[in-house]
Amino acid sequence: MSEPGHFARERRPLTVAAAQLACGSSAEENLARAERHVRRAAAQGARIILLPELFETPYFCIDQDSRHLKLARPLEESRAVRHFRSVARELGVVLPISFFERGPVAFFNSVAVIDADGSVLGVYRKSHIPNGPGYQEKYYFSPGDTGFRVWSTRFARIGVGICWDQWFPECARAMALMGAEILLFPTAIGTEPPPAIAVNSREHWQRTQQGHAAANLVPLVAANRHGLERSLQDPERLYVRFYGSSFIADSMGAKVAEAPEDADAVICASFDLAELEELRNNWFVFRDRRPDLYGPLLTLGGGSTGPS
Repeated sequence: MSEPGHFARERRPLTVAAAQLACGSSAEENLARAERHVRRAAAQGARIILLPELFETPYFCIDQDSRHLKLARPLEESRAVRHFRSVARELGVVLPISFFERGPVAFFNSVAVIDADGSVLGVYRKSHIPNGPGYQEKYYFSPGDTGFRVWSTRFARIGVGICWDQWFPECARAMALMGAEILLFPTAIGTEPPPAIAVNSREHWQRTQQGHAAANLVPLVAANRHGLERSLQDPERLYVRFYGSSFIADSMGAKVAEAPEDADAVICASFDLAELEELRNNWFVFRDRRPDLYGPLLTLGGGSTGPS
């Protein structure tokens, strides 16, 4: 039975995709491989397509080497952004493109959001910067100064975080509060390097983000790379095995598509954004929030900011 009169609503169907790939030493080959995956996703009906973090090159943050700083480019000179602006325009798809951004005096781990007409809607700079064995990002990147951002694209209002951002519920919640209808996280994550090679965060990584989707009633797309990548300085002893496992979670946090751990893949899922909006309107997780009680979130140590 159809909904009468003023209760009727239009459907807003949308197919999203994550593209997973191995990233080699040739930027040209990485861009070509990524483009092939984007075209495969578009042929399957995807209109918002996510590629992994820093897919243009190997993950150079495995060690600290100032030579890698030469890879950074300003937005307007980024080869990946320029390349995929034309692809987005041709295919009529939205592409958040990860790139190593050079500012006047600082470097950032950034995403340029390219709309379906090839225009750049803006840039998000990674807020949370990790630093540990195999993930020496603080050596290369300053903390992002854009704040969390969302964009109204041709197909949906999207929020984009980057890798380590995805471990922080505040990031996903902030984007949801700003109206994000889809959460996207380009990623480069794998097993910890020796001697902690037995540590594998794969399931924890997925479950954390599934929780973001469920808590905010918003689908989530995570695109990871896969394959073994080695340090230039100490290739025999310092390496990371990226575990792929890119996935898409629905608004209840369930995985509805998942890539393998060790192969290139394109995964897709379809949602009705109008139906999801109605779900959020009737679940009340935003209506019943208590920002007046969340003072400890504004401190590093968890101390209350209000009266005792």
